[in-house]
Amino acid sequence: MRLRLLPSTAAVAVVVASGFALAPAALAAASPGTSGFTISDPRIKESSGLAASRIHPGVYWTHNDSDDGPYVYAVDSATGKTVARITLTGIGKPRDVEAISLGPDGQLYVGDIGDNLGGSWNHVWIYRFPEPKTLGDLTLKAEQFTVKYADGPRNAEALMVHPVTGRVYIASKDERAGGLYEGPATLSASGTNTFRRIGDVPWVTDGAFSPDGGRLALRGYLWAKTYPWKDGKPAGDGEQVAAPWQGQAESVTYTADGSTLMFGAEGVGSRVVAIPVAPGPSSSPAPAASAAPGGPGAASPAAPEGGSFGKAAMVLVVATGLTLTAKRILRRRPPRR
Repeated sequence: MRLRLLPSTAAVAVVVASGFALAPAALAAASPGTSGFTISDPRIKESSGLAASRIHPGVYWTHNDSDDGPYVYAVDSATGKTVARITLTGIGKPRDVEAISLGPDGQLYVGDIGDNLGGSWNHVWIYRFPEPKTLGDLTLKAEQFTVKYADGPRNAEALMVHPVTGRVYIASKDERAGGLYEGPATLSASGTNTFRRIGDVPWVTDGAFSPDGGRLALRGYLWAKTYPWKDGKPAGDGEQVAAPWQGQAESVTYTADGSTLMFGAEGVGSRVVAIPVAPGPSSSPAPAASAAPGGPGAASPAAPEGGSFGKAAMVLVVATGLTLTAKRILRRRPPRR
């Protein structure tokens, strides 16, 4: 989703960004030696989701937000270059693709779940296709699943597939009443898949499960947390992660071994930032397959905790208010039908 700021608003955003960047955690995240990378493909203008490949070390799957087409890209974190573009067939014209996740069945799930007008679509879609064993420009047939919410249409930007159960979850994006929605145990390509609310979440732009399924990471524009995953739900208030300042911060995924969170953003030449995370009490990292580029082998030490929580909190409040004000003032582009 693109959010265009008015000149005066943009000026305030620069001030907010500058204040946030002075926090120690943010400085550490931007320091040399991290395992982040820059997406160099000019076709990827609005990277809005990330998923770490399980069969191609150091490769991350991503896609554009909207106004692109039925395309999914594989980016090599060692070079930042695209090593595959997948063209999906067997589906309709994508409307607002916002998320991607890899399931335990070895298939990629793409969430065409965005709704910038906050409830203008009475249904959205999920596309599913096998992760290709060989990288290159390919055309693949995908399954298309129709999705509705039990409590009515809503905007969403986060789709997460649990790596053990294979169940699909969607987090809606709402400034007052965001929710976590659980899909049916098995998706049906022939009928409607009803997602039911199972909990409340903050303003979420993306999320991801740890590879062992023990934790759920959620991010917004200026925050990120990981939650223990217990009995099919996130437990407690979560643990804060030193998420980097990225402007239009739209994506997050775990590395293949679960030791690091990769944070992405929209924009041409966007940077994916690596933030090592400590395993929580209910989760431990999966065994590392290799020290692949973009994985834990090249990761920097964990970023220190922020030295001024009060300052960070104040910045968060100001920036959140700025975002919501701009959101209310600026008219969204009309839905494409």
